[in-house]
Amino acid sequence: MSVTVAIPGALRPLTGGQARVALEGSPATVDQALDALFQAHPGGRDRILTEQGEVRPHVNVFVGFDSIRHTGGLQTAVRDGAEIAIIATVSGGSGAPRSTELYSQV
Repeated sequence: MSVTVAIPGALRPLTGGQARVALEGSPATVDQALDALFQAHPGGRDRILTEQGEVRPHVNVFVGFDSIRHTGGLQTAVRDGAEIAIIATVSGGSGAPRSTELYSQV
């Protein structure tokens, strides 16, 4: 078995269109797994990590169902066969509609 990384749609052009990347070797931590990912696909590093090597605020990384923000950050342990998911947060929009806008659409 190996560790697999699920790639969000916005980053798939940087992985040759792959939605999932199986990593070489047996990374023991998320940091090691991301290093292996960036060795194979270097373009993703700047989109996922800051210049200081930390996960960008608008990016969430999960090992299984657990966010690494709550399990040790980049030092979170990774078991053989684990799936790491990289998820970019979505924000923005024009705000909540005003009540008059809600009723005019009915």
